[in-house]
Amino acid sequence: MACDQAASADAVGSAIDSVSVLSEDSRRRMFTVIRRAGHAVTRDEAAASVGICRKRAAFHLDKLVDACLLGARYETPGVIRKVGRRPKVYEPTAAQITVTIPERRRELLADLLMDAVLTEEADENAEQAGMRTAEQHGRQLGAVGGEETRPGRLGRERGLTLCGGLLEEYGYEPVREALTRLRLRNCPFHPLAAKTPDLVCAMNQAFLSGSLTGLEVNGVKAVLTPEPGEAVPERPRS
Repeated sequence: MACDQAASADAVGSAIDSVSVLSEDSRRRMFTVIRRAGHAVTRDEAAASVGICRKRAAFHLDKLVDACLLGARYETPGVIRKVGRRPKVYEPTAAQITVTIPERRRELLADLLMDAVLTEEADENAEQAGMRTAEQHGRQLGAVGGEETRPGRLGRERGLTLCGGLLEEYGYEPVREALTRLRLRNCPFHPLAAKTPDLVCAMNQAFLSGSLTGLEVNGVKAVLTPEPGEAVPERPRS
């Protein structure tokens, strides 16, 4: 099992699996002990910390390693405790577990805002810098998606299909309401959008518009709807 966290539904499933691994009491207690130890912990030490046998501790520790919550290695030769043997030791990984349903992507908004602060130009205010940065990030997302799928010339229907696939990875929960209408049922920036709707919703729309531009989808635009947490890329009305 690879210990990486992709920005997709797979990442949510991985996080849920990690949480379920910690539902067992002895396993959770050992995980807490190892995180707080400040050094690599052996199987014997982990077993003693929760009062179970070494074999049972090894089973639980392997489960934590499989879930990418712990890393395992053999102790360095300089601290061998028994001649000819290097005990296996366990230490926490840098993995962070966050499960939110529906999915929230505060880190994406934080990245956009940070870039806006760092690149704000003399003739811009903070809101303008945020809009520019969001559009640029969306454009890059769409361009990369286009390069990976190599769709060729995109019409409205196919363009919305590809756009929906890209945005689903960011937690937007796209629902195809018509061939030329895609409703996004979830705002990944909520509840921050509820606190500063003018800024966050405008950046959200700029991000979505940029993704359409990057994908080179013609005849489709991102429209913010009055329903909380939803935005709609749709065909412009004539």
